[in-house]
Amino acid sequence: MPTVLPFSQKLLSKIKHHQLEKKLAKQCFLLVSNPLHPSLNLELLEPKNRGIYSFRIDQKFRALCVFNSTKNIIEVFAVTNHYH
Repeated sequence: MPTVLPFSQKLLSKIKHHQLEKKLAKQCFLLVSNPLHPSLNLELLEPKNRGIYSFRIDQKFRALCVFNSTKNIIEVFAVTNHYH
């Protein structure tokens, strides 16, 4: 099972500012245990060769991540407003 790397300080402050701690923790658990879970709505972004994925935190926010299968890790590097 892959491991989600710790978030950067900048990302942590954005998560706290928008009060997404619990929602993101739940979605990261689902991402690790079942990446195809319907509530994640996981999608590979264009251009696909970059390997950047997006998954739903809630109706308003999505997280961007990359999978490193050789190290068995997932790095969440951004939280974005889905409708901007």
